[in-house]
Amino acid sequence: MFGKKRPASPRYDPARETPAIRCSICTGEQAAGFVDRQTGAFREIMLLRDARDLEAFRRAYGVDGEIKKIY
Repeated sequence: MFGKKRPASPRYDPARETPAIRCSICTGEQAAGFVDRQTGAFREIMLLRDARDLEAFRRAYGVDGEIKKIY
């Protein structure tokens, strides 16, 4: 139950989705995911607790460069 890794989510399509980090103004919580370019819907992938989580997200999905933040 606890401590097991979830299987990786399906890869993202760079033509349809943009990587983004959703930030909470109140709590400071951050979540990495993808924004659908047509609908604007955010698909959350993982919670970011520190810089290592962001780096793991980048490696897992092959994201390079700047990631926009959504507030």
